[in-house]
Amino acid sequence: MKNYLIFIFMFLTTISYQKEDDSKEVIKEEKWTTKSFVLKHNGLDRSYILHKPDDFQNNAPLVFVLHGFSSSANTIMTYSQMNKVADRNRFMVCYPQGTTLTTGQTHWNANLQMSSINDINFLAQLAIKIQKEYNINPDNTFTSGMSNGGFMSYTLGCEKSIVFKAIASVTGTMSGYNWSNCNSSYKIPVLQISGTKDNTVPWDGTMSEDYGWGGAPHIYDVMDYWTELNACSQDETINFPDIDLSDSSTVSLIKKRALVIVMKFGFIP
Repeated sequence: MKNYLIFIFMFLTTISYQKEDDSKEVIKEEKWTTKSFVLKHNGLDRSYILHKPDDFQNNAPLVFVLHGFSSSANTIMTYSQMNKVADRNRFMVCYPQGTTLTTGQTHWNANLQMSSINDINFLAQLAIKIQKEYNINPDNTFTSGMSNGGFMSYTLGCEKSIVFKAIASVTGTMSGYNWSNCNSSYKIPVLQISGTKDNTVPWDGTMSEDYGWGGAPHIYDVMDYWTELNACSQDETINFPDIDLSDSSTVSLIKKRALVIVMKFGFIP
């Protein structure tokens, strides 16, 4: 009788363990659309935000959106409204967070003299990590950025075109170092949006070399560089109607085949 009770106990215990194991197998990750993550890189915890549309599918594009100087991933996510665009077009968005200088401002080291952070390697590794984890199409991985984020996008275009297949800069430009040393391995489309009254990142090549920015060429020179690199041969200029007379500005679009430059003439809010 005693042996029989021991057998029953062992049998029930085995079933109990089996149920626990089975329950673990069916646990799934909680569904999310916008979520923060951390990647350890060069001894630093680097954070980033991902937005994944509800109807996201394998082999979809991935777009990086880089914040400006002293800004944040959360700010550019809110400011850009890129999540809404991603939802409509079913692509993933990544908002990485830059590191903080000793002076207190967040930044991207777009080959700048003010920093030793290796953002080039960090952003490239992050893109590859996301591609693998979510079955992203590596041929449709792009980067964009605001101001300092635009500088960084050009840096990635110069040094990591094997990862980022197109770049976009909003009120940014090429840093002085990038302008002198850019060596893009592949032809990639470029979008530049500049304002002629932008005093922070002047479009006319008069940006100061102070504080490690290294100066910057005229945006037309930047355009000519990428035009030549991409072997663009056809030009088209579109002057959009001035539908808002209250903002004291007009908008022109210059298209050079794979290169698109948008110029806003007037006030930059």
